Amino acid sequence: MGGLERASGDQDAVRARAHARRRLLVFALRIGLGVFILASWEALTSLRCEGKDTATCVIDPFFFGKPSGIWAQLVTWARNGTAQGPLWEQIVVTLEETVLGFLIGVALGIVFGVVLGRSRMLSDVLGPYIKALNAMPRVVLGSIFTIALGLEMPSKVALAVVLVFFVVFFNAFQGVREVDRDLVANARILGADERRLFTDVVLPSALSWIIASLHTSLGFALVGAIVGEYLGARQGIGLMIATAQGSFNSNGVYAAMLILAVIAILAEALVTRLESVLIRWRPNAITDVTI
Repeated sequence: MGGLERASGDQDAVRARAHARRRLLVFALRIGLGVFILASWEALTSLRCEGKDTATCVIDPFFFGKPSGIWAQLVTWARNGTAQGPLWEQIVVTLEETVLGFLIGVALGIVFGVVLGRSRMLSDVLGPYIKALNAMPRVVLGSIFTIALGLEMPSKVALAVVLVFFVVFFNAFQGVREVDRDLVANARILGADERRLFTDVVLPSALSWIIASLHTSLGFALVGAIVGEYLGARQGIGLMIATAQGSFNSNGVYAAMLILAVIAILAEALVTRLESVLIRWRPNAITDVTI
């Protein structure tokens, strides 16, 4: 038995080392790819055609910017602030709109999804209306919200809520409908009432569907906040993009987009962490790379 345990331990150690090497390789390749793209971008925007003094050969930095210009724009914003105020204030405003829209949209989506998933009558009555609203291009509602709610935060939060709601709603609805009927029947046989049935069987089964929707809905919340700011606002990253666009500052547009990309990556990491906390009962999946 001791030999078998040692052999098993040695195999686990070998797999752990192989997994660590693979993660290191993937990380190095990711960094290398990013460096290659940025270096190529910088070179192609700096290279000039023979016999021409101003025109670029491949990529015109006036329209597509350049990495060094984007970095310079970020440094300028960090040191001197933006046209709307300090950079950190713009980031905080957009984050606040995103988080509020995300939380409200998720809460409403879960409630309505679970209620309609549990009630066949309600789902049959409200189904056509929900499908009609879902088919509507919801981004255009941003203009209506701006007119009705003004340039302040409520109009951006409302658009984020609308974008998030349907993603979470349909996942929660489908998750409730996909609960194992045999599991429900066994719980009833064991004497579970409707409350215990919902809290101990239905909700845990639907939780995987709901958590899966959070990854997508968080991105939609950020999109809703940015689009709302772009249509009309007093502060925010979306307004920074609109201002940079209006002044033909392509480096400013890309710099704001870079800030949004960092925010999205950090938010995705937080949702992944939340997922691991809420679904501890799920068997751990063996993966070599986390996207």
